[in-house]
Amino acid sequence: MDRKLHKLCVFCGSSFGQGEKYLNKTQELGRYMAENSIELIYGGGNVGLMGELARTVLKGGGKVIGVIPKKIYENVQHVELTQLYIVEDMHERKAKMYSLADGFIGLPGGIGTLEEVSEIYTWYQLGYHKKPIGLLNIENFYDPFLKLLQHMIKEDFLDEAYLQALAIEKEPKVLIKAMESHEPFYHKKWK
Repeated sequence: MDRKLHKLCVFCGSSFGQGEKYLNKTQELGRYMAENSIELIYGGGNVGLMGELARTVLKGGGKVIGVIPKKIYENVQHVELTQLYIVEDMHERKAKMYSLADGFIGLPGGIGTLEEVSEIYTWYQLGYHKKPIGLLNIENFYDPFLKLLQHMIKEDFLDEAYLQALAIEKEPKVLIKAMESHEPFYHKKWK
């Protein structure tokens, strides 16, 4: 069953990483979202992949909703967004982003990006939501994370069904199409 995604929350780095490889695919994702009327929900920053993704979606005529903690808002420059929520802390930020989105994508990033992807993945596992989750595996960035998940499965800390729940692709269009075909399921975590 395909269902159109209207609002995607994207987690990504506040830096660019090494070279153009991450930047180019981030821009490609932004263009695809704008062309297909998929609103961007993101952390509200102006720098790195975060800022570039927001600027690309806006330049393409798309809508961008930022959610940023007050402490960060007061210390950074900003992109002129469609809408900006200023919240008290990181917990409120994530809760707001999660509530606004139809699905979630992880792009390359640092520990904050990994934490956000892991949390939304955990919420899926626990049955708090059934929204699709995708990883844009640019230049195999997420391969070490996927290897760790495989290790968790091997050691009986993660059920393999939950690895199958992730959409993992290298191309933005292919990733979003896979997410739109996602069949939500609940596999009992507790045995």
